[in-house]
Amino acid sequence: MASNTTSSNGNNCKPSSEGGGGSGNPCVSISNCRKIYVQRDYGEGSGVKFQTRFPSDLEGKIIRDEYDYTITTMNSMYEEAERANCSTFCEGCMACVTAYLIYFCSETHYEKCLKKVSRFVAEQNERVWTKRGLLITDPIEKGLRVIEISVLTEPALNPPPTTSS
Repeated sequence: MASNTTSSNGNNCKPSSEGGGGSGNPCVSISNCRKIYVQRDYGEGSGVKFQTRFPSDLEGKIIRDEYDYTITTMNSMYEEAERANCSTFCEGCMACVTAYLIYFCSETHYEKCLKKVSRFVAEQNERVWTKRGLLITDPIEKGLRVIEISVLTEPALNPPPTTSS
């Protein structure tokens, strides 16, 4: 497996000979690259679930099956995090009995699942997305509102204004 190199603009990007950077385009800094957003799906309530519809902006950038696998797996991980079972019930009871002091020495089921999602996103970025000049931002960084996909090979459509001295 080839290792990522960091470009002068702070991006983790593969040299174009390794397939990163798309069609020979140089990498753009993450803060100034084009973003594609996958919105939350509230069709089944307020649980964390993202739309599985393939964004037309990703056409030709990633295989639809790879996109579907990533989003569907993330949705199932969030569903597992919110599922109530005997373990989460006991966790809540222990929290009450210990005046919530138990949380100083252990993680909640939800926190464990969020870390699992973070590891999955990092793994998918390394195995699939960065090889295609794309980068998924962990949804927790956006308040679980959207999945942000950065197109590392394209500058932002409306770059931030620069101030002149």
